[in-house]
Amino acid sequence: MTRSTPRPLVADDLPQSLALGREAFGDFPADFTPPDPADYPPPGRHNWGTFDGDVLAAKVTGREFHSWFHGRQVPTNGIASVTVSAEHRGAGLLDDLMAAVLEEGLRERGEVISTLFPTAPGIYRRYGYELVSSYDTVEIATSRLAAVPRPGSTTTRGATADDFDAVRRVYATWAAAQNGPLTRAGASFPAAAEAVIGAFTGVTLAEADGEVVGYATWNRGSGYDSSATLEIADLVALTRDATLALWRMFASFATVTGHVRLLTSGRDAARLVLPFADWPVVHSHPYMLRVHDVPGAFSGLPAICSAAEPIRFSVAGDLLGSTNGDWTLTVDDAVTTCTPGSPGGPTFAPRGLALFYAGTATCADLRMAGLLTGDPGQDRALDALLDGRQLHIRDYF
Repeated sequence: MTRSTPRPLVADDLPQSLALGREAFGDFPADFTPPDPADYPPPGRHNWGTFDGDVLAAKVTGREFHSWFHGRQVPTNGIASVTVSAEHRGAGLLDDLMAAVLEEGLRERGEVISTLFPTAPGIYRRYGYELVSSYDTVEIATSRLAAVPRPGSTTTRGATADDFDAVRRVYATWAAAQNGPLTRAGASFPAAAEAVIGAFTGVTLAEADGEVVGYATWNRGSGYDSSATLEIADLVALTRDATLALWRMFASFATVTGHVRLLTSGRDAARLVLPFADWPVVHSHPYMLRVHDVPGAFSGLPAICSAAEPIRFSVAGDLLGSTNGDWTLTVDDAVTTCTPGSPGGPTFAPRGLALFYAGTATCADLRMAGLLTGDPGQDRALDALLDGRQLHIRDYF
């Protein structure tokens, strides 16, 4: 094999890129429209490949995102379309490709973390990624929603393109209070109100005193009997009554749809108003995270408590090398700063660092999993440092 150095893919590489994608993920849908070479790569996508001579042997796409973590918007490299040709698997091509995509993202766009939806988590654990959440599909019998209590004064109405800013405000308010959601802004998301509102059968608003306090985006699907299913792409509400009003609106479809399917994640507050316990997950996309730049990820966080002394920790075992080393966390005016430091604290495995940053595991949990070792004297300070927000993801890429 004559392995090339990974390089960005260009329009001339598009036929091979499409063929490799088809080999890995199956035939394209009947309505698939190939990308126009004149517009390749699309905005917000950075496609890299490794060649064996003139043959594209492997490719990875990095997507431009920002995610909400610990109250701030964090530049995020969303990894997608990871593909190695059947004849080149097992040759270690992904090592250099992943390093190239992540380093380009950090250098050019300041992407300090990376996330992805894996088909095989073990492939990505060796690069320091770990499972932190999942993007789930929950199915509920539509008839059961009739038992949802009526809201107070909150009402619903259909949205138009003029309501786009209100929808974005509700989403941003909700997302900023979580860990994990994408900001839905920037090159990877369409900015045209008509395009977003028009992508769904309906966008329903929940209003109280003339203010939009919740919304749902949904597609009706086909059929009008017990086999029909309505899919809710988003149900985001800032008040209990808004959640009730939106669920009650979907209950009105009980005579023509047997089920509603909600795309959701984590401990969704929308579940808390339902008068029944069932929450059957019928499909799940696991979600992984990697910290790629320690100072960039851990500086500027709003700490929920002060640390009397600097907190020292180390990272070891990062195959890609960017997080290995000794680090010091300080808190000044309830904001963190992370700088290179000296040994003396506990040592995170890269996967443990991902779980800690995401807020999905305590130091005790990480020690039991073998992902944190060394002196436990600073474990309580580390656990108390971050804000304990819920982790959610509401976009598949």
